[in-house]
Amino acid sequence: MTDQNPFAQMMKMGQDWARQMNPALESFTPKGFEQLWPTMPKEMMEAFMGRTLNPEGLDAKTRLLLTLTGLTILGAQAESQIRLTVRHAREAGATKQEIAETIAQAGMFGGVPAMTKAMELATDAMGEDTGKDTAR
Repeated sequence: MTDQNPFAQMMKMGQDWARQMNPALESFTPKGFEQLWPTMPKEMMEAFMGRTLNPEGLDAKTRLLLTLTGLTILGAQAESQIRLTVRHAREAGATKQEIAETIAQAGMFGGVPAMTKAMELATDAMGEDTGKDTAR
């Protein structure tokens, strides 16, 4: 019997297997995956998740801000999803102020570390807003 943590052993076995299958996986990082997914146009988001098919329902911007709240409360662990959600929320009409307030409010439930991490990710995503009005 070993003193090593069984979870650590399982992780090491998985890493060894991945290294044998493809040595390039050792330096693989998922950061930047969201760049492979294009930002949907506002009209498309409104059609799929907004008021087009449900006129009395929530608009796409509100749904995306709610999604951002949930991702923040979960501890801001899903970095790509947060950046994608911020990018889509901006396209749907959310202002930088609305995004910051959404994350700050979520911090009341998810804690300061989650809020801080989400704010850093959102700031990074909003820094990529090259063609958008900076005050918006």
